[in-house]
Amino acid sequence: MNMPNSAASPNAPALTNGSGAAAILAAGNGSFALAVLACAGDKLAVVKNSLIFYKPTGPPSGVTTSAFLIWLVSWVILEWRWRNKTVRAGRIAAIALALLGLSLLLTFPPVVDLF
Repeated sequence: MNMPNSAASPNAPALTNGSGAAAILAAGNGSFALAVLACAGDKLAVVKNSLIFYKPTGPPSGVTTSAFLIWLVSWVILEWRWRNKTVRAGRIAAIALALLGLSLLLTFPPVVDLF
């Protein structure tokens, strides 16, 4: 017995890509935040001292915790705004890849030494 295709039904809800796009862009935001905070923690004493959340670990504890919170907050906000929408997935993916590329670039010492 063949079941009817619910996707072809006129009463079926439209598929949206907002939740996936929110997750992808939030990942780009989180990775870029991690790189920027790590660079700032290395270069600026004020930032370095403010990123010490756990003394035995030092600034990396604040860097990773802050980057995690930035990722989580951006994901929650984007999910809330885009959950029932269809967004330009190609543009979102390009922005996320650009942020990921910049974050990778900021991990190389010759690039960081320019700042």
